[in-house]
Amino acid sequence: MPYLIPLRKAVHAMYVCVCEAVTEHDVHACIAAGAKSARQIRDITGAGRDCATCVRKICAILKRSEELVAIA
Repeated sequence: MPYLIPLRKAVHAMYVCVCEAVTEHDVHACIAAGAKSARQIRDITGAGRDCATCVRKICAILKRSEELVAIA
């Protein structure tokens, strides 16, 4: 399921994936556009495609976003 979202690089961004230069902002933008899994975020951004060190961080961001939605 492709998502067509602009991936904007912030000036003072925290990188989630150094291999693909994917920031937390990029991951949050994917989630806001409907991504529900690390695989979907990988397909959109490329994060996790190379060394996969970032997958745990992506999963943590996804879990946190689910918790925030549950609270709201």
